[in-house]
Amino acid sequence: MRGDEQQKAMIVERRESMKYECVCGYVYDETTGDPDNGIQPGTKWEEIPDDFVCPICGMGKDAFEEK
Repeated sequence: MRGDEQQKAMIVERRESMKYECVCGYVYDETTGDPDNGIQPGTKWEEIPDDFVCPICGMGKDAFEEK
């Protein structure tokens, strides 16, 4: 794979699986989800209900930043 093709593949892969970090340090990874809290692996951040709260500190989705 050429360099520019490899870079494009990495960008596509990044779009397919993102991570979001709460201010407390908890990281939501779309690949693994959070089965302990009812979120199946592969669940995109946009698919998580707006009333979702961090399982560690209780902050809402707006406290998370793309990692």
